[in-house]
Amino acid sequence: MPANSPSASLTSRCDFDLAADEPRIAELEALSSQPSFWDDAEGARKTMQELSFLRDRVATWGGLAQRVTDLAELLELAIAEGDTSVEASARADLEAAEKELEGLEFQVQLAGPYDSRSAFLAVHAGAGGTDSQDWADMLLRMYLRWAERHGYSTEVIDMTEGEEAGIKSATIEISGPYAFGYLQSERGVHRLVRQSPFNAGAARQTSFAKVEVMPETEGVGEIEISPDDIRVDVYRSSGAGGQNVQKNSTAVRITHIPTGIVVTCQNERSQGRNKDSAMKVLESRLLEIELNKQEEEKARLKGQHMDVSFGSQIRNYVLHPYKMVKDVRTNHETSDTTAVLDGEIDPFIEAYLRSKVGEEEE
Repeated sequence: MPANSPSASLTSRCDFDLAADEPRIAELEALSSQPSFWDDAEGARKTMQELSFLRDRVATWGGLAQRVTDLAELLELAIAEGDTSVEASARADLEAAEKELEGLEFQVQLAGPYDSRSAFLAVHAGAGGTDSQDWADMLLRMYLRWAERHGYSTEVIDMTEGEEAGIKSATIEISGPYAFGYLQSERGVHRLVRQSPFNAGAARQTSFAKVEVMPETEGVGEIEISPDDIRVDVYRSSGAGGQNVQKNSTAVRITHIPTGIVVTCQNERSQGRNKDSAMKVLESRLLEIELNKQEEEKARLKGQHMDVSFGSQIRNYVLHPYKMVKDVRTNHETSDTTAVLDGEIDPFIEAYLRSKVGEEEE
């Protein structure tokens, strides 16, 4: 095919990204073949997870490259033989391949220092009483459904249920490559407008919930925490879990004295496992603080003001008197509120991350 043809361009772009992943795959395969590989079970799990992800990505890119090559040959043959029907079909398939490639290339743009990592996501009910606690529960379900759609594994680290309905707060671990890179777009306040199911008059109610997303730390010593800087308290779990949870002090609360950060975990039956989980979340929160400082410094050098508190409103979800979900940062919107609340939030994530890439290039 001609070197400057659209199909040749598609194939070369696929080949470029295959070349970027293959050396890393070879490195991970060599690492996994070492006799001591499984001595660190957690490290081995993450390595195999990354290896599986990269293998799948190479297979996807390779399959797309082969499809483009086959379509290009079919198109050239159809043009040579004057078969307009086959030509039109091949061109349509090449356009579809172009759209698929754009989606794959978007993932390659996630090149930040923490983008490839797993993430901790926390949801906190805001002002609005029971309605906001129900809203926080709806958001939690939305993210769990999103994770399920993308093949990520999830684990509830801690959850405090509301008095009547919903949750006051919850922290979940979303494990898999690029979980943080994608979900960083969700940090901030989410606002819901609807007819309240908890009001006898079905009055319109505005509810708020805050979402935090933190990158998971990797390796021992990435975040140094002095034992003198933390206070560890144990107490009986307030949630369900059987006699073991009710009779024994298995829940753990860790307070980081210098920052005032408090992390709790009561999901596990073992006090030791709860403490390990709480420490992981604390490390991620401290890492997030460092990340915020770096982003703030970058903005200062560019002469920009940046709110890194993630306490500002980012998205509106309106269920009454009309249906609309709109992101206030990118203006991306949709009227399909049911799909969004069922986890179909990729268009919002991509719109935000594309805008972020544009800001960094300025």
